[in-house]
Amino acid sequence: MRGKDVRLEGVAITYPNGFTAVQPTDLRIEAGEFFSILGPSGCGKTTILRAVSGFVEPSAGRILIGDEDQRGKGPNARPTALIFQNLALFPLMPVWENVAFGLEARGLSRRARRDKAQELLELVALPEQADKKPGELSGGQRQRVAIARALAVEPAVLLLDEPLSALDLKLRQHMRAELRAIQQKTGVTFIYITHDQGEALTMSDRVAVMNKGVIEQVGSTDDIYSAPHSAFVASFVGEVNQFAGRIVESFGAMAQIETAHGRLLGRNPARLAKGTAAILFVRPEQVGFGARFNNCFDARLLRRDLEGAFVNYQIETSTGAHLSLHQTNTGAVPVTVGEPCHVGFDSGAGLLLPEGPVARTGAEVAAQ
Repeated sequence: MRGKDVRLEGVAITYPNGFTAVQPTDLRIEAGEFFSILGPSGCGKTTILRAVSGFVEPSAGRILIGDEDQRGKGPNARPTALIFQNLALFPLMPVWENVAFGLEARGLSRRARRDKAQELLELVALPEQADKKPGELSGGQRQRVAIARALAVEPAVLLLDEPLSALDLKLRQHMRAELRAIQQKTGVTFIYITHDQGEALTMSDRVAVMNKGVIEQVGSTDDIYSAPHSAFVASFVGEVNQFAGRIVESFGAMAQIETAHGRLLGRNPARLAKGTAAILFVRPEQVGFGARFNNCFDARLLRRDLEGAFVNYQIETSTGAHLSLHQTNTGAVPVTVGEPCHVGFDSGAGLLLPEGPVARTGAEVAAQ
């Protein structure tokens, strides 16, 4: 199997009722890439997936797979396979027949279909489950059967629409690694739709973050998390503390923002000018206890939540704002719940971005 690249050129999708699900979009997904489209429900990500697979025709623009224009081609004529959330396995068929289902139309004999199914079950680490019914398998095993069935038709592009959403947390985490390993073994281009940032960051080569029909940023997982381009991306991908205000001093790559907590210093990659409405973002793992930081607050510890290897702290500053602080669990208890403390972060940990829509309030959006 070999993957092909996928290109969207000016693709827009408007439904007959006038609602535009996808604004004009240009996007290139490389051959053999694990590419995730990440965004909240209703942002248009599944609509893009359905357009690539042929279930939705773009209102404008075109979709190319391996340089071939897909206009006018239905799902069966495209080099794609789609895995839905509900998997849609046939409960009365044994596993191997589920896997080989799409091969009968190609004229393969029963023996050839069985051999191909066994080969794919080996690939997804289920060689001994061939004669079982889907109902006899675990949730994770059924996921792998669905993947094997999709791969049986040798697609160049495998489309996955939140396939792990029904699984419990530990199984989801296990299946992330399984999916990534299968993609690397096959070389097929994976396009993965999810609203779960952990899934996207764990598995993907690159991620597109989408909001209200617009792709706001495309980049590596490190770029998306550490160097977001907009307030929405910064607030949607991972937990973050937020401080709203106006730039009062700009020093090129750094700037100072006036907030309800006083003046805070942070990185200014957009070179925001004095007087610009902005938000300073800082990740909870970059906030610490003590008065040694460039940006420091008098505070009180509200809550300490132990999560095994990590500890999450909820802090209330003297202005009444709530902050999140994450630390590795060393066994030490730096502050007792209810006690006063100092918390802060270095200026290099703070990121200033223009004021704009945020995905959620996060630990704190301070009033201007």
